[in-house]
Amino acid sequence: MSETPIADPVTADTRVRHSAEERRQEAVGAVIDLARERGPEGITTQAIAERIGVTHGALFRHFPDKASIWAAVFDWLGERLGRVADAALAKGGDPLQQLERLFHAQVDFVASHPGVPRILFHELQRPVASTLHGLARNIVGGYRERIKTLIRSAKAAGQLPAGLDEEAAAVLFIGTVQGLVVQSTLFSGQLDMRDAARRVFPLLLDGFRGVQS
Repeated sequence: MSETPIADPVTADTRVRHSAEERRQEAVGAVIDLARERGPEGITTQAIAERIGVTHGALFRHFPDKASIWAAVFDWLGERLGRVADAALAKGGDPLQQLERLFHAQVDFVASHPGVPRILFHELQRPVASTLHGLARNIVGGYRERIKTLIRSAKAAGQLPAGLDEEAAAVLFIGTVQGLVVQSTLFSGQLDMRDAARRVFPLLLDGFRGVQS
């Protein structure tokens, strides 16, 4: 006598119990994943719907239009990057220890979500300012200010030279992470971002400190 098959937990019956907020979060996650696979410019609402297993029409029961989907994505990015930074800094330590922890936390986040930097920098490269461009600028700008604050604290503690340009140092910090992202993309499967970050950060600090006499 054959056994009654056990129902797959991911079925239509399960899906109908998903709340509207859960569906919206699924759509955001789908955009992040699709950005990794095909780039932000190649993401269609049909692809998002297919990724989360709903019809195209059902997707728009949770979002009024495509722009609102992207707005939700940027809301998620800002909130999640803020949480990553908060968690890294909450562990305390001197300013350089916090700066190093923040660097590795950011690398770990983008390594786990490679679609994130593609989305942010794709939007920032647009020639015409838009609502999303402004959101991207706010996210990156807020992150840069946190880095500048740590650099300023390190200078006050005598860990970094008093004359260090805080703005330039923060830009270099973010640019170094972005460079690791680019290298990881170019040499997929050959470069471990987290391992590379451990080797690169001491060089970044040496650059901040300058040539010691």
